[in-house]
Amino acid sequence: MNLALWIVTGLLAVVMLVGGTTKLFVPKEKLASTAHGGWTDDFSVGFVKSLGALELLAAIGIIVPAVVGIAPIMVPVTAVCWVLLMIGAMITHLRRHEKTPVVANLIYLAMAAFIAWGRFGPESFTV
Repeated sequence: MNLALWIVTGLLAVVMLVGGTTKLFVPKEKLASTAHGGWTDDFSVGFVKSLGALELLAAIGIIVPAVVGIAPIMVPVTAVCWVLLMIGAMITHLRRHEKTPVVANLIYLAMAAFIAWGRFGPESFTV
């Protein structure tokens, strides 16, 4: 179980890192022109950049606390925050009638929920 949690955590961290880096460093106009990037037209540049920064922090928060052993409770807390973020993402895409991104968001939500469940429960980092 611990190995499965680490694998899912690593995969989700990569998703967070790529998504956050893209939102933070790619111009909003270029994001809007990509497939499923039209949602950025509904938000300000500052919001998109802030979202990217939060995703980068999530990538750090879901791995680093457990690795260094400082505040490992932040791993499942970060996973719960990611679940909430994915709910918001799904709502945004559903309002735009975009189904493909909703499926991806649902998969990421399930991964985060698995991490939160596992790290709050049977494979918690507490002694």
